[in-house]
Amino acid sequence: MQKKLKSALRRADRVVASAFCLTLGLSAAAVAYAPYADHNAPVVRKVAVTAPVKLAPVAPAAVQTAKNDAGTLQLKATPASYQPGADAFGGTAISPSQAELLAQVFLQQGNCLADAMYYEARGEGRAGQLAIAEVVYNRMRSRYYPGTICGVVFEGASLHTGCQFSFTCNGEMARRRSPVVWRRTQRLALQIVTGIVQLQNTTNGALSFHAVDVAPGWADTMSRTVQIGHHIFYRPAGHSLMRGA
Repeated sequence: MQKKLKSALRRADRVVASAFCLTLGLSAAAVAYAPYADHNAPVVRKVAVTAPVKLAPVAPAAVQTAKNDAGTLQLKATPASYQPGADAFGGTAISPSQAELLAQVFLQQGNCLADAMYYEARGEGRAGQLAIAEVVYNRMRSRYYPGTICGVVFEGASLHTGCQFSFTCNGEMARRRSPVVWRRTQRLALQIVTGIVQLQNTTNGALSFHAVDVAPGWADTMSRTVQIGHHIFYRPAGHSLMRGA
């Protein structure tokens, strides 16, 4: 089984790498890979939620196939413990248009996840960033949150009622990011989105978290699961909030 899994991951890595390089060649600036493009981040992020990369239209059949493939590649709300099977990435050749679409989806969702991991845990190391990624994925599985990464991360960012992740509406994204840390975070986020790096549920199903130096009122209504670095994580008390539960 381990041999088959490693083989599947190698195939996935090749697919992602080719799609990734193709889209970067088409629109490198659009995926925020320029280290100093951060001054325009708020504008870019608002566009990225819906259509971060402009591509030529492709045939409906190709779009549907690519969407199905993308779902297989853990871009929908899948369990944090998802493990791709040996044939998860198949032996089917991917056309250029499909590769472009897959690259667009990977980069869009990966950049949204990277935003959350960077702004919420850039000083928390790999473990802290993976924990934030788990919260995003757990929220995707919840019936009370959007079903995509970008939907979860930017929920409420454009509403007067407030945002779920404060960095999306408090101006923090307008500040210059550390190029090295940002690129490392992007890489890890893309590996998570494509299933190359597996989330291990270290937060025990957490949907919420806060820094150790604050005491939000909602914390008393939830069950504390674990502290990782400077963040304390929580899940709903007493009942499941997951889709289909």
